Amino acid sequence: MSKPLCFVLMPFAQKRAQSGLLIDFDAVYDELISPAIMQAGLDPLRADEEMAGGIIHKPMFERLILCEYAVCDLTTANANVFYELGLRHAVRPSTTILLFAEGGGQLPFDVAPLRAIPYRLGDDGRPVDLADTQALLAEKFQDARCARIDSPIYQLVEGFPDIQRLKTDVFRDRVEYSQKLKKRLLAARKNGREAVAEVEASLGPVADAESAVVIDLFLSYRAVKEWDSMIALVPKMSLPLQATVLVQEQLGLALNRAGRGEEAERVLLELIEKRGPSSETYGILGRVYKDRWEQAQKSGKSILAEGLLVKAIETYVKGFDADWRDAYPGINAVTLMETKELRDPRQKDLLPVVTYAVKQRIAGGKPDYWDYATLLELAVLAKNREEAAAALANALAHVREPWEPETTARNLRLIREARERRGEDVVWELQIEQSCCSSGH
Repeated sequence: MSKPLCFVLMPFAQKRAQSGLLIDFDAVYDELISPAIMQAGLDPLRADEEMAGGIIHKPMFERLILCEYAVCDLTTANANVFYELGLRHAVRPSTTILLFAEGGGQLPFDVAPLRAIPYRLGDDGRPVDLADTQALLAEKFQDARCARIDSPIYQLVEGFPDIQRLKTDVFRDRVEYSQKLKKRLLAARKNGREAVAEVEASLGPVADAESAVVIDLFLSYRAVKEWDSMIALVPKMSLPLQATVLVQEQLGLALNRAGRGEEAERVLLELIEKRGPSSETYGILGRVYKDRWEQAQKSGKSILAEGLLVKAIETYVKGFDADWRDAYPGINAVTLMETKELRDPRQKDLLPVVTYAVKQRIAGGKPDYWDYATLLELAVLAKNREEAAAALANALAHVREPWEPETTARNLRLIREARERRGEDVVWELQIEQSCCSSGH
């Protein structure tokens, strides 16, 4: 009697993830996935094993549709793999198992909430801890045999695939309703906390609202600095939305701003453990340690403050290492290095890299406030008054929320105070800082 087939969707050969991690996908298949499938009493079938002459699409579609089981490796967010996964989810309500390599970079927003099995790699890019991961895969196969729905399409779209009965006018009304809510939130952000809270009250159950509207509400509370309301909104969201990287990162930010730094640290460290290194997550975590450093300074705890400063710098450096295209953790790292009694020797190496990163983003054609604010800080660090003035003008022209220039002013103050302690003239730096402060009110 032939065994059920399990189709494997994954990249081939050796690839490097955005994080720089090396992954030997052939070894992952040969040493981890294929043995686990056979242990479950299935026959593994990988795309390249089934390639023959002619067009690949026909056999690929057949395998995706007809194979009783499928395993999909999400690592590196390979476009072909994601296309195949979308097709599989559309035609099969269950029996599709997901996995990814730890440290292989953030999963895209659309798949981040899905349940996926992490696996670990050694320095050579080959899988390690095989027994543990294979046991998890075996458990997933057992769940799949019970026909547990794992396709988000079948989970979220009522009545799919028989969608003829879903009236198009109902769908259109829901889209129009969401657009109106987003416009209301845009106006509410200008009118303060109570206006944003009124929009939330009009939503009904938050878990049933459109995800885009809920995220817009979440970030609207951030815009008006209503940190407690941000925190309270998260448990009201649907479970898949709560689990997204964006929501967990912003929850960490809100907890820190609300004075709950230990909780913020725990949320962010758990996120890094689950989803791997990220410039954004490390950037927010760096802010947690940066705030603790300043609090320790104000309390006169100089030894603790020195330790927290080092911790903040190292966290920001990790964030910049995770993605050198994101200048935010980089600029925070070099700014904090400026505040040390003995400047960190890495600062001179990092400064040109951070400068290149932000200038490349600006050259991409869609610069925002933070890009010009980063150029401003870099110019102040370089003591270039003319470039600082130009960057300030551009930054202020791109302000979206009042807290943005306040954050920049805070960083400029750190630079100025460090230079004052060293006896340097900081008259023009103070003027730049004051311009940021006044624009934030």
